[in-house]
Amino acid sequence: MTYYEPPVEIRTLTYSAPGTVIQYPQVTGLANRQAEERINRAIILQIQEMQRIQQGVQTGTNPETTGHFEIKTNERGLLSLLLSNYTYSIPMAHGYTVAKALTFSTRTGQSYNLSDLFRPGSNYLAFLTADVNRQIKERNIPTLEGNVIAVQPSQDFYLADKSLVIFYPLYAITPYYVGFPMFPISVYSLQSIAAENGPLMILAAAVV
Repeated sequence: MTYYEPPVEIRTLTYSAPGTVIQYPQVTGLANRQAEERINRAIILQIQEMQRIQQGVQTGTNPETTGHFEIKTNERGLLSLLLSNYTYSIPMAHGYTVAKALTFSTRTGQSYNLSDLFRPGSNYLAFLTADVNRQIKERNIPTLEGNVIAVQPSQDFYLADKSLVIFYPLYAITPYYVGFPMFPISVYSLQSIAAENGPLMILAAAVV
């Protein structure tokens, strides 16, 4: 099956307010205008939620926030992106970054949850958890004492080329200096449990 679709057009918009500059993506030019609106609204809502999270850690004065984004996949009718917001206020010892990812069908505007990528009843969480723990051991990633390293149904993820990338927030499983622990898993290793004609199978398909 051929999954080719041209990349969608992305514009960079900027939201500015005192102490705040956030650059964020906007999809434009989709044939399905409802899909376009769904995607762009989901992006705005996610950024607003990230700001609410950061307000909870701003313990001082003169808060400053900067926001950026990265496009991870823009092909075959799939759009996956990573949003990041950094904030600092005096006298915090260091800044605090919130990162969230969104993955969409550019045909319908559907936003994918992790469970949408896998077959029902496939026990995908156990498979992903085992792979994450394997990588922690092989890469000698320091973890916080007492933390159980597991993949949850609400887990943060994005798609990048031929990989599903699982990641965790700051302090969730590792010390601050590690940053965001990220775990790429090849889509080829997931084909036996991937949803039929879902994003993972679409990315695993050969180039034609």
